[in-house]
Amino acid sequence: MKIVKNPEEMTRVASDLRAGGCGLALVPTMGALHQGHLSLVGLALEGGRRTVVSVFVNPTQFGPGEDFARYPRDLEKDAALLEKEGADVLFAPDAQGIYPEGFSTRISLPSFENVLCGPFRPGHFGGVATVCCVLFGIVRPDVAVFGRKDAQQLAVIRRMVADLRLGIGIVAAPIVREPDGLAMSSRNAYLTPDQRKEAPAIFRGISAAAALARLGAPSAVELRAAFEDEIGPGGILSIQYADLVDPSTMVPMDRLDRDGLFAVAVHAGKTRLIDNAVLRPGVGAVEV
Repeated sequence: MKIVKNPEEMTRVASDLRAGGCGLALVPTMGALHQGHLSLVGLALEGGRRTVVSVFVNPTQFGPGEDFARYPRDLEKDAALLEKEGADVLFAPDAQGIYPEGFSTRISLPSFENVLCGPFRPGHFGGVATVCCVLFGIVRPDVAVFGRKDAQQLAVIRRMVADLRLGIGIVAAPIVREPDGLAMSSRNAYLTPDQRKEAPAIFRGISAAAALARLGAPSAVELRAAFEDEIGPGGILSIQYADLVDPSTMVPMDRLDRDGLFAVAVHAGKTRLIDNAVLRPGVGAVEV
């Protein structure tokens, strides 16, 4: 596996990889890789595609008081995992490489800024869209792979790619969970032992909402109540939101009368955990 840090070199290497005719995939990450990330790499490699994995902790998607400075970083460990997985290239630029002097472009998707994570993380999705667009320009992949756990991010990237006619296929990978149901996340490393013990209640709450969906077409209020019952009041976990929205637009839904995304954000102390499932009336969870 080749490790590249210079964006111009990455563009040249990517061009050589594409010349092989098998297709080129990009997996954008912020590092601190776990099995969830590696599942994205496995999906990217399918069909013999050459695969670039980027590791870049993007400062523009962190707000004031968020965890940019302490976000886990271990490039040596990430590189070892990616080499074992079979990735072709690890692209690890620094901030100057992504945002050189004079950089002044910012992508904005206003329709996503007032729903789910948007109000709680102002500017976050603009930062995500901008850095992904820069990475797409450097690597010029045929496809890019993202996880379904970050459902709003996935919707943002799909909208940006469609609106800007970027011609990149967006592949969505299933959520990878720990044996007790907790969705894998780099931020799980922040959890104390007590918080980690309580965190699986998030998935139990989503499963309770899915059980309601199997019985019919519950309201958003009923789904939230089922989730709240599992989390409980006044404990280690506190709910930031638990909302039913359209899976593509993130527009709130009053009732599960068609496929809907039930998305949640929960705090365990200072650690913010997100999770979701696509629910179908009369069926339950169709994507978890």
